Amino acid sequence: MSEERFGEFVLVRRHERGHVAELVLDRPKAMNAVSTGMARSLAGACAALGEDRSVRAVVLTSSHERAFCVGADLKERNSFTDADLMRQRPVARGAYTGVLELPVPTVAAVHGFALGGGFELALSCDVIVADRTAVMGLPEVSVGVIPGGGGTQLLPRRVGAARAAELIFTARRVEAAEARELGLVDELVEEGQDREEALAMASRIAAHSPVGLRAAKRALRLGHGLDLAAGLEVEDAAWRSVAFSGDRAEGVAAFNEKRRPEWPGE
Repeated sequence: MSEERFGEFVLVRRHERGHVAELVLDRPKAMNAVSTGMARSLAGACAALGEDRSVRAVVLTSSHERAFCVGADLKERNSFTDADLMRQRPVARGAYTGVLELPVPTVAAVHGFALGGGFELALSCDVIVADRTAVMGLPEVSVGVIPGGGGTQLLPRRVGAARAAELIFTARRVEAAEARELGLVDELVEEGQDREEALAMASRIAAHSPVGLRAAKRALRLGHGLDLAAGLEVEDAAWRSVAFSGDRAEGVAAFNEKRRPEWPGE
């Protein structure tokens, strides 16, 4: 395993010959509250991971024992002028879109508090694994703003418009068991097992074709919300991008020869 630090508060670990990368929120003294500096580092780490063709899956984790991420750094925000806030907005947005636009499958490993922007970071991932200590919610209207890291768009896609409206308008916190029932998380595991299970899932994902994984994610993301005919066109374009790839040839050959494929990744 290798490690690379992006600024003071974000760490990238590469596992299994680099095919699984762990994107670690590492600002424990502030329960991973997203400051301007942390947002820049997160965006930079995501850009680097997106360009690394050896990475096939990313796990978003936290170094804090009691929190995944408590959202925006409100202490920092309290010192901002209106002009400061406007200047900071693209930086903050870049952190959330950085996670959302990673071209490979992403798994969030959530424990403890995942509130506001912290929950939005998890929502930006493809799959959310949470342990039984997880508490999540979008409380932004209780402090006079709205979810601004994708929450108003990503939450309805997970749980439907009416349920998302109830959660956002009431600003209530949802504990792990209810979160699983509502579909806010995809897998609920025992306390302390979220990272382990997320890494295991990422390892299973990374065993498959890197070309296929990227194309499948692209089709899933671009096709969501389109009418069926338009969605099928998105799928067809993604299929054409892999149909004549080296990965496709290797996958078919390995299947017929009853062996594990050695993906060329092209």
